[in-house]
Amino acid sequence: MFEPARSRLLWLPVHVGVVFAGTLALAEHWARGLFAPLVSLVIGCSFAGLAFVAHETLHGAIVRGKRLRLAVGWLAFLPFVLSPRLWIAWHNRMHHGHANLPGVDPDAYPTLGEHRRSLLVRLSTDCFGVGRDRFRGLTSLLIGFHVQSLHVLFTARRRRYLQPRELAFALLETSAGVALWTALALVLGIGTFLWAYIVPALIANACVMGYIFTNHALSPHTDVNDPLANSLSVTVPPVVDFLTLRFGFHVEHHLFPWMSSRHAPLVRELVRARWPERYQSMPLWKALAAVHATPRVYADHETLVDPKTGYRFHTLVAKVRRTLRESVRPHTPSRVAPQQKG
Repeated sequence: MFEPARSRLLWLPVHVGVVFAGTLALAEHWARGLFAPLVSLVIGCSFAGLAFVAHETLHGAIVRGKRLRLAVGWLAFLPFVLSPRLWIAWHNRMHHGHANLPGVDPDAYPTLGEHRRSLLVRLSTDCFGVGRDRFRGLTSLLIGFHVQSLHVLFTARRRRYLQPRELAFALLETSAGVALWTALALVLGIGTFLWAYIVPALIANACVMGYIFTNHALSPHTDVNDPLANSLSVTVPPVVDFLTLRFGFHVEHHLFPWMSSRHAPLVRELVRARWPERYQSMPLWKALAAVHATPRVYADHETLVDPKTGYRFHTLVAKVRRTLRESVRPHTPSRVAPQQKG
């Protein structure tokens, strides 16, 4: 199970071929009128598919050689102009090593103290962050992965995610991606480039961020890196599961990040058999609806709060713990006061 799943590397030429064919069809005006948005949709789905390939590759679950991993990672993350070296430092080391630890995990949502101290945090969570029925949060869905990648790159030196030499390589890899897409825009013209890259990039962001939003946003902050507490798996139709390389098995991935997710269903069975009351999973649409309806600032480790209204939401672990307490509470026939809503 822990051997590299090398056959998954075949996804790389498949997605690259789709992107090339779609771009050619747009450049040669074979796809006109209503067919242009359809081709953009297909290219966007392959952009997202490449991101899932990059994610598993850079964990060492598809190939193990460092140079090959970096080469595949750069090509597969090219739609997002994301350096594979930066991703390894940001995602593999900092996020997986300190998942949902406030102030350390780059992907963790802020505490109430951080929200009060930083104007940038307030703008990102209150104006453009997903959650609490904010329509503007859709901007995070459409451009979130690009924006977060640039933010982590610009703060990598200050937060010491990368040594100076590695940071220089990361900047070079990012610049090469920008140069490539700029050259393509000049060759294709802005009209064709809009359908060949800009619209597909928005679609790819939505596909990837749709998963990322649900990975930890409903889970508590944790001091101990316990995937059963700070991660959530989501379920999708089998065809989506296949195309996204089973990215929805997120608890399983955090337990064994270097293992290919093709084995995630077996890990799920084992975890459910041992900790059925702690394993957390729900349909993707339901998780997204919950993220959209709840705030993204932590009042404490297990409580999310809307700083403007004071609305509070218990994270999933807090709800599980409360349910377990109620399930073992002895039944008493005495009259119980009605509970308040909220």
